[in-house]
Amino acid sequence: MSDNLERLRAETESGMESCMKEGLCMEIDPPFRENLATAEDWRKALDKVVPAVVVLRTTGCRAFDTEAAGSSYATGFVVDKRRGIILTNRHVVKPGPVVAEAMFVNREEIPVHPIYRDPVHDFGFFRYDPGAIQFLSYEEIPLAPEAACVGLEIRVVGNDSGEKVSILAGTIARLDRDAPIYKNIKPKKPAHKQPRKRRRRRNNKKTKEERDGYNDFNTFYMQAASGTKGGSSGSPVIDWQGRAVALNAGSKSSSASAFFLPLERVVRALSFLQKGWDSFGNKWEAVTIPRGTLQLTFLHKGFDETRRLGLRSEIEQMVRHASPIAETGMLVVDSVVPGGPAHKHLEPGDVLVRVNGEVLTQFLKLETLLDDSVDKRINLQIERGGTSLTVELVVQDLHSITPNHFLEVSGAVIHPLSYQQARNFRFNCGLVYVADPGYMLYRAGVPRHAIIKKFAGEEISALDELILILSKLSRGARVPLEYISYMDRHRSKSVLVTVDRHEWYAAPQIYTRDDSSGLWIARPALAPGSLLPWLSSSFNCDELTSGTVASTIAEAGMVEQIPQKNSKECTDGFNGVETSYGHVNEVIHSGEDSNVETKKRRVEENSSETGATTSDCLMQEAEEEKLEDPRTLENIGLRHYQAAVASNASVAEQVIEPTLVMFEVHVPSSSMVDGVHSQHFFGTGVVVFHSQHMGLVAVDRNTVAISISDLMLSFSAFPVEIPGEVVFLHPIHNYALVAYDPSALGAAGASAVRAAELLPEPALRRGDSVYLVGLSRSLQATSRKSIVTNPCAALNIGSADCPRYRATNMEVIELDTDFGSSFSGVLTDERGRVQAMWGSFSTQLKYGCSTSEDHQFVRGLPIYAISQVLDKIVNGTKGPLLLINGVKRPMPLVRMLEAELYPTLLSKARSFGLSDEWVQDLVKKDPIRCQVLRVKGCLAGSKAEQVLEQGDMLLAINKEPITCFRDIEYACEELDKFGDNDGRLNMTIFRQGREIELVVGTDIRDGNGTTRMVNWCGCIIQDPHSAVRALGFLPEEGHGVYVARWCHGSPVQRYGLYALQWIVEVNGKPTPDLEAFVDLVKGLDHGEFVRVRTVHLNGKPRVLTLKQDLHYWPTWELMFYPDTAMWRRRTIKSLGCSQA
Repeated sequence: MSDNLERLRAETESGMESCMKEGLCMEIDPPFRENLATAEDWRKALDKVVPAVVVLRTTGCRAFDTEAAGSSYATGFVVDKRRGIILTNRHVVKPGPVVAEAMFVNREEIPVHPIYRDPVHDFGFFRYDPGAIQFLSYEEIPLAPEAACVGLEIRVVGNDSGEKVSILAGTIARLDRDAPIYKNIKPKKPAHKQPRKRRRRRNNKKTKEERDGYNDFNTFYMQAASGTKGGSSGSPVIDWQGRAVALNAGSKSSSASAFFLPLERVVRALSFLQKGWDSFGNKWEAVTIPRGTLQLTFLHKGFDETRRLGLRSEIEQMVRHASPIAETGMLVVDSVVPGGPAHKHLEPGDVLVRVNGEVLTQFLKLETLLDDSVDKRINLQIERGGTSLTVELVVQDLHSITPNHFLEVSGAVIHPLSYQQARNFRFNCGLVYVADPGYMLYRAGVPRHAIIKKFAGEEISALDELILILSKLSRGARVPLEYISYMDRHRSKSVLVTVDRHEWYAAPQIYTRDDSSGLWIARPALAPGSLLPWLSSSFNCDELTSGTVASTIAEAGMVEQIPQKNSKECTDGFNGVETSYGHVNEVIHSGEDSNVETKKRRVEENSSETGATTSDCLMQEAEEEKLEDPRTLENIGLRHYQAAVASNASVAEQVIEPTLVMFEVHVPSSSMVDGVHSQHFFGTGVVVFHSQHMGLVAVDRNTVAISISDLMLSFSAFPVEIPGEVVFLHPIHNYALVAYDPSALGAAGASAVRAAELLPEPALRRGDSVYLVGLSRSLQATSRKSIVTNPCAALNIGSADCPRYRATNMEVIELDTDFGSSFSGVLTDERGRVQAMWGSFSTQLKYGCSTSEDHQFVRGLPIYAISQVLDKIVNGTKGPLLLINGVKRPMPLVRMLEAELYPTLLSKARSFGLSDEWVQDLVKKDPIRCQVLRVKGCLAGSKAEQVLEQGDMLLAINKEPITCFRDIEYACEELDKFGDNDGRLNMTIFRQGREIELVVGTDIRDGNGTTRMVNWCGCIIQDPHSAVRALGFLPEEGHGVYVARWCHGSPVQRYGLYALQWIVEVNGKPTPDLEAFVDLVKGLDHGEFVRVRTVHLNGKPRVLTLKQDLHYWPTWELMFYPDTAMWRRRTIKSLGCSQA
């Protein structure tokens, strides 16, 4: 059985009822010849069977219906050698896109393609090319459902627990067990992507009603004590003659019980496939296998139970007389799907007596009748509470309510609600169902399994209606969406969906299943003539004009201005409801959450009230523009707003509050570079520059971690939310600068917001009084007076398991009291002048060798670090140009010594042999710190790496003693100012008892962060970022490109190319950088096996092969263009095209 469906959910029946049913079903049939089989008989049977059993490696390329994307191993067996048909389980074939290979016992591997998966029962078929098997002699395994009986000795042959071939013995104990109910097991994640264990245990708790995965129904199962486990799904259950009598489907984790699917319906389906293959001239085309349904679930109940449900004694006697002597019960309605043929006609508890005048007590007869009566009327006689009723129903085509297409937009998978999930959730079939929220819907708080009811103010009942509305939206548009969830089915929730402004994902596509090829064929979802079409993902950036960008930005700004007239409702669209969706965490640090020790949280749902109000704002744009003087209402609201916040506030709080900004940051899952550890962040920033044409906000890098992100800014001074863009990420210091368009604030908002007054000098000293001011999640300013306890505490943050940005070579400010580890803001004097930013720092606490937790803490960052860069941006400097609000501005470059340093007390340094003369010089230079800087390590590939060694003490630069990190920064700035020495520092160091004069090179870094990434075969590839280089190691093979992340359901998951390693060669050719890597993969064809040489972070080399899949996983890159300030997605190679 596959890894995704390997364990049983707790039974719904009570223990007593279950025991009673078992007692009724344990009659042993008379002994047969089968039970007298010898060891030689079994040996001969297994010699025939084993070569026909295959290991299936399947990969669900997209989440669909009941299944999540991911890879797993399972089993299948050949049932038709001439036509090349393999039988396995439905949950192995999967209802959605799947890529699979079969490996025979001699390790020959062949691709297989799905040709049928039953809509209800747990069986399906793959096809393969029989001519591809060249070195193995094998025969098909015949199907013999009639041979199954209680007491039959059997063998289960398959890939049990991943052991390729396992043979488990057992004896069939029951033929009439209820269909098992499985848990929905999520695919495992690698260690660096797993949440904390405590959270995982809590969120995996499910009640009996939380059944969101695949379950079989309306059939009996067999039971045996064979103890099968993961990987044995689809194994043949054989008798001593080598015949398959059943299909292994599942097991019970708490015991050795295994459950087998009877083969009667399998034989019927196989017959249709064989006839179809013959009729199409020995080739595969789509074959229709008639399947009928009433959208009912029946259970087989004993006669005692049916009497308690109201079955009259005369009806019972009639049924017993008309049924086989071994019959023990009747079929009882368990559930009715809303909107189905039986809805409002049948009810749970109804006892089925006759169908078309024939007494019917078995699932097999009922299914046979329904399959033969598609689109026809049938008569059902039932007993309801002692009353006989006859109803006439039309049998529905089961395939018509089984989705065969889906919409993929911004990573989300949306399709009509299937019969399986409609039965699980008690909704109508065909509703618009979210199988995977992707990025755009996740960002809005829409969970998996949601049903979309309204979008952009219009009712949604079918997928085509949703696509039509999408075709009318432009990038950056914000529209309301209303959905319901099976967990809270009686209340709808409203959220605000923001269409991606950047090209994080490909344009929306419709995938449709093609049963002849086994593939899902993609086509554009939006017509070329759409009113406001999405920008094409194959867009040529050279053709983009600045006018196009300006219009796009202006359009987004216009949309964002609208909510300002409804300030109270539009301030904050999130509440504190926690959901169990997914594995993505969010990071929060605000005043209301000061008692939270970590920044990780589950995604929160939006409140319905907020979404509805915002909807009104957006949909009434035209009417609002007709107001004669909209500023009047704005100014009235502003005066009341400011008067409310000014009461009972300190002077510092009143002065600084108009400068504070609340950030909400989302990172697309498709572009999680640089080791970023979450997709969702909250935090507080401060406006450091505000003019008519540009606004800049400073915020910590634990809120804005990377530039590939969507930022929404909510201002304390005026209730409006607008987008921001990252313009500078400091490579060392823990801050980022974010630009916003002041015109998007509106006239009143632009006048209310102001920049904080920065006070870089004098520096804070121990004992100074400061005011800590920040924002709560409700945008309320909070402040307290504190005392500086340590103005120069050196940071020491270790590297995380998955290397990510960490502040180094920094001195921070510590206070005697604050608001906890999640409150950020600023430190001011009594007049409200900012002396430091109170920012959040991310760290990872490790317990033992394999357990770690993400934590955060807050400290003060001296404002001089920000003001230096800010002055260069505002006043102009030499550097690369970046488009900010339609104006190209030069951005500063940072010269730095790429070495990680740490302070050592002079008392310790003396013990290492440092002379008294140097100790006195350093004390004289800085009597407060009394320390010397030592080298902890150099960044791999840096100029300092060639000269400095671990443990070196840095004594002086140009004969001037240095005692703190700022001294080195100042020396680097002087190099830029005078342009001397080609960027080299004349340093005096102390190494192993000797004083040495060295010339150390410095490096120049920009503030863009990572600006290019490639997605190949489902893994995110980038050049090694600073946190990786800080480990002090790069592969000797010309460095290589770094694997930052991987995607579920991708080829890299299937073949094991995971994150935290470099790709140094592809097919024997080196890949020293992204450009070389792209040149190589452009020449790789679809379906080609590629040899990849990797080096792990621990230095361990490895060679693996993987098969490229351009159909579901085209190669593409995401790149930032500073002249347009936009991220563009470019297809490098797909099935249809490739870039030269």
